[in-house]
Amino acid sequence: MAKNKISKYTEDWVPIKQIMNGMIQLDSGEYVTGVKIAPRNIFMLEQSMQDNIIYNLRNFYNTINYEFWLIVADRPVDINVYLSQLQILYNNAPSNTMRKLIRQDINKANMFMSAEYNVVDTEYYILFKERKMEIIQKKLHNIISNLSTCGLNSTQVSNNDLRMIIDNFFNGGNATTLGTVMPS
Repeated sequence: MAKNKISKYTEDWVPIKQIMNGMIQLDSGEYVTGVKIAPRNIFMLEQSMQDNIIYNLRNFYNTINYEFWLIVADRPVDINVYLSQLQILYNNAPSNTMRKLIRQDINKANMFMSAEYNVVDTEYYILFKERKMEIIQKKLHNIISNLSTCGLNSTQVSNNDLRMIIDNFFNGGNATTLGTVMPS
């Protein structure tokens, strides 16, 4: 009787062959791709505009006749560049009042970088799975144009976006930074 060998390596049981051109190629020959939707706070708009966007989104979702996934993912943000820019502003501030205001911003940014807070951007995706390239292109075009009709900007996902989504899924949002671990 043959015994099923269970692999010690994640790569052996995750059906991902490669990530390229904004698509995850699966071992089955299918591709996973989609769009990244730019966030928009519609609740800052007038009620009629909010209602119009929600109505258009509902109509758009009802026209999708294939399996798709709505994904909301948090991407860690590095605010060190922002802190550096604040420090330059602070050093060049023309008055003590300006320095005080900039110092408050620096302190707030440092507080967000502490262990208590997670500074993240929330990103929104619509992903789907398909085998044929021409159908992939049609679906991408359809999603992007329909979201535009809803007042939302979107673009095809990048390789980096897909890697971040996979990291979020497998590591609870913590990006992996370790090297390969080999059993002893």
